[in-house]
Amino acid sequence: MNRIILADDQAIFRAGAARVLALEDDMRIIAQCEDPARLAPTIGSFRNSIVIFSSGLPLDLNVILTNIEEAGSRGILIAEKNEQISPSLSGRLFGIVGRNVTGPELLDTVRRVARGQRSIERTSLAVIQPQDSVGARVRDRLTPKEMQIVALIVQGCKNKDIAIQLHTKEQVIKNYLRSIYDKTGVSDRLELALFTLHHRILAEAAAKVGTLLQMNSAS
Repeated sequence: MNRIILADDQAIFRAGAARVLALEDDMRIIAQCEDPARLAPTIGSFRNSIVIFSSGLPLDLNVILTNIEEAGSRGILIAEKNEQISPSLSGRLFGIVGRNVTGPELLDTVRRVARGQRSIERTSLAVIQPQDSVGARVRDRLTPKEMQIVALIVQGCKNKDIAIQLHTKEQVIKNYLRSIYDKTGVSDRLELALFTLHHRILAEAAAKVGTLLQMNSAS
């Protein structure tokens, strides 16, 4: 049984990854962390584990890797887009995956690491990204209001919060979501968030809209 500690500050991504891993008979999520302060003691409490953690957490990578090594565990880093990892640190990691990793790719990486193999996806750190035709097509189909809702869903907002921020009613948001689900081919808000995060062009568009919404709410 592969025991896994999952640490990420993005709740939607963490929930999606946990769901993918938990469905496998040879894997068990023994802890999840969103607070970086909890990660070190968690690593110490659950030795001989696989620690999947995000570089988006405000961590000292050198310290965390030392904690992982001292616990007899193995680390897999979730790297942000275009992130540069120094050779000295990447050499201490058993795995590196990009934020846009698919479920099958994540499972394959975990199993390789469990066997003692290193699985470093260099392409996840590359500056040049492949053309995302699906993301572009969905982005172009969504209306500006629908894109605002997608951006807020990715941020983890509930329907009531979205309605307040967009100055409308919760039922109106539900109606918009039905249209969004139809255009993206998903069935719920978790799948919508994961779909958005896995399609670079759509994720970038949602991020820009989300930033504008934050600026408007602050002004």
